[in-house]
Amino acid sequence: MHLCSAPFASAPLGHQCHDAHKRLDRHCHDGAFATVVLSGGYTEAGDEGRHTVEAGDVLIHRPYESHLDCFSRRGAEVLVLPVAHGDSVPLFGKVADIDGLVRVARRSPQDGRLLLLETLQASEQRHRDWPDLLAEQLRQDADLSLRHWAAAMGLRAESISRGFQRAYGTTPKAFRAQARARAAVQCMGEAGRSLCDIATALNFADQAHMTRAIVALTRHPPRHWRQLKAAAANHASG
Repeated sequence: MHLCSAPFASAPLGHQCHDAHKRLDRHCHDGAFATVVLSGGYTEAGDEGRHTVEAGDVLIHRPYESHLDCFSRRGAEVLVLPVAHGDSVPLFGKVADIDGLVRVARRSPQDGRLLLLETLQASEQRHRDWPDLLAEQLRQDADLSLRHWAAAMGLRAESISRGFQRAYGTTPKAFRAQARARAAVQCMGEAGRSLCDIATALNFADQAHMTRAIVALTRHPPRHWRQLKAAAANHASG
């Protein structure tokens, strides 16, 4: 399955303005960044769930995550800041002093990043209706039966795929495949663990299946990620 066929979407640093009722269809970013909402609001449905955000809210986007965005009747003004590899930061949170963050980020995006890391307060606010519960299960269970899950929820199995695609911009099957490929990339940094073992643990058909999934998502094979993560670990220890 080709997981990310379109070119990677860009996320230019600094201020961005989005028009009222604008919709950004599901897209994938290859880099990490933070979006700080300055005014207006929107709903984002991403690989880690759906959030409806407003001024003061912050969404962290990790590399190779996908999402769609639906903007409110007010549109939205946002500030995009860099996120570095290894930053320990919650995926969703709030900042109290938006104006102060904007002033610092205007002088230096990197200083804005550091201030964000210091002041971001984690929040668990997210949508919790059935598409979001299904997204959570798809991330956790590679063998999840949609038919059995639908029956347990009192839903019609044939309506699950259509409803999930309306909410997340992708099918449950594609969502699960992308989540598994991202998990595989994360495992590339585990020293002493073979690719075959990782593929088996993540319920790929075999190592070749996992390799194809990683390349489809990131454009790079497992050996690239192993070398990159090994170099990062050596740098951190040195």
